[in-house]
Amino acid sequence: MIFFLMVLLPIAAALAVYPLCRKNEKLGNAWIITVTAAVLAMALFLFFVPEDSIYVSGLCGLGLSFTGGSLRNIMVLIAAFMWLMTALTSPEYFNGGLSLPRYYCFYLWTLGALMGVFLAGDLLTLFIFFEIMSFTSYVWVAQNETPEALRAGETYLFIAVIGGLTMLMGLFLLYHDCGTLSLNGIIENADQMDSGRRLAAGLCLLVGFGAKAGMFPLHIWLPKAHPVAPAPASALLSGILTKSGIFGIIITSCWLFEGAPLWGNLLLIPAVITMVLGAALAVFSTDLKRTLACSSMSQIGFILTGISMCYLLGEHGGLAACGVTLHILNHSFIKLVLFTAAGVIYLNLHSLDLNEIRGFGRGKPLLMLCFLCAACSIAGIPGFSGYISKTLLHESIVEYIALLSEQGLRSWLYSVAEWLFLLSGGLTFAYMTRLFYIIFLAPKAACQHEKTGPCMGAATAAVLAVTAVLMPVLGLTAHSTMDRIAAYASSFFRQSFPEHAVHYFSAVNLKGALTSIGIGCVVFVLADWGLLTRRKDGDERYLNIWPERLDLENRVYRPLLSALSFTGAAAARLVESLGAALIYGSVDLMLLGAKKTVEPPSDENFAAYTKPAKRDIVQRTFSSDLLAAAFGIAVFLVLVLIVG
Repeated sequence: MIFFLMVLLPIAAALAVYPLCRKNEKLGNAWIITVTAAVLAMALFLFFVPEDSIYVSGLCGLGLSFTGGSLRNIMVLIAAFMWLMTALTSPEYFNGGLSLPRYYCFYLWTLGALMGVFLAGDLLTLFIFFEIMSFTSYVWVAQNETPEALRAGETYLFIAVIGGLTMLMGLFLLYHDCGTLSLNGIIENADQMDSGRRLAAGLCLLVGFGAKAGMFPLHIWLPKAHPVAPAPASALLSGILTKSGIFGIIITSCWLFEGAPLWGNLLLIPAVITMVLGAALAVFSTDLKRTLACSSMSQIGFILTGISMCYLLGEHGGLAACGVTLHILNHSFIKLVLFTAAGVIYLNLHSLDLNEIRGFGRGKPLLMLCFLCAACSIAGIPGFSGYISKTLLHESIVEYIALLSEQGLRSWLYSVAEWLFLLSGGLTFAYMTRLFYIIFLAPKAACQHEKTGPCMGAATAAVLAVTAVLMPVLGLTAHSTMDRIAAYASSFFRQSFPEHAVHYFSAVNLKGALTSIGIGCVVFVLADWGLLTRRKDGDERYLNIWPERLDLENRVYRPLLSALSFTGAAAARLVESLGAALIYGSVDLMLLGAKKTVEPPSDENFAAYTKPAKRDIVQRTFSSDLLAAAFGIAVFLVLVLIVG
């Protein structure tokens, strides 16, 4: 019952937001904090109860199924923690904003939908709440209602709808072949499915889930949505909503393609591209939140690489599964800190341009230390939690290369993937070093006009401090904390926890981290410090030289959408014309030879008149055009059947 309550409580609680906020904004803030705290308490309670499931029949045809345990409990706990933390920072960020009730309403609806995704016991339940989450979170992107926000929201919605429809096609294929969408039923029937149909279903699901995760080439919404969304929403979009896509990809991989090397190789290609491209985009960005958004894209690539290695390694994929779980956890905490810090900067300067926020952090030790913890963690600096998860992911690639070498198979392609992994880590170090230097070490920009008083409130400072301190604590106590978390989630991947302990601070593992740091230092000096910075009269100017012609949305997706719309409209007009010709042609044939006038008989009860005959018996309206189109399609299909 607790599963259903965790989904239902936020959705029902959202109905009280408008009356409370309109009566007193403080009541609305307190209500949001209370609800999210209750959800967090229930998420913690899941770890102390036996794994169970609940089935609600009569809803959505096949009913809704919820269950918990393993990775599900961890994802639910991360989501609930992040919702409470952002609920604490939201009052300061919005501070009487006119659209606060709307934001809070969709804030809770999205929380309920996300709980439904992570606790779903079958793919139908997951799909329903996944789509609800896509539409409710759209409001976050368009919240500010600026032209940029509305356009970014349009892109977000377009990718979400395309991904959802593609996912639905995959579910149709699975249900047709397996007769069920329950995860246990899919496992039992997956091996009996036609290999081509199973691959087609898997690719459809990958497109749907990958669109939400920000996987290349469906990443285009991510760098545009984050800069325009409110900072608390950006923290959730990057930190946990993208993980709903990752969660779906994990389910697709471990429940449909268990032990299938082909699937691991297919997933590795977009994973590596996402990892490298996101880091490269972040290096060239001159907007703080856009840099963090591109960074999220890159870190999603790291996680996807780990998922692919999990299934390339087969029964030896436990190491990769642990890395995936821990990097999901680490990335969520990291982005909570970084986007909250970005929100603090925006509230003070009303800008996120690196040229305008330069030097803002000078003399602000708490903000600097929290940002530094997150930067070190995401860059994989030893001693921080991000280093642990990246070490596990890197070791899984090394382990697979060694396994291929033992079998006498070629492994050079995976060696390239390993070097791209290290390169991406180096680029991460470079752009985070650049951000830290610009915000906290560079001279203040002349255009800055800070507001008087503290740069942030007590609640925001507490959120930053609590989350930031977790990173070195987890990083320095990895065997007693992070290993246990990974072991708890490993069963969801259908993998066993590695029997041998990983020596995180051994020379071999430190070598990988130091290699990435070395690459990052070179990139920072040559690119960030040299190519992308202009100095004149003691002033610095940061440049974005990324070519506009490489924008996939404007150069590929929007023109392609226009072409598809034109093609669809032309096809619809063609079948409508066929149906209209048959319908109206029949009417004209029936009225052939009819008189142009009607002459009623002479009678004292009728006035004599002359009126044109009404030949257009069926009026040309939108409804009649749809009828004609349907009739035309029917005729066309009959002709195809006859000819065939």
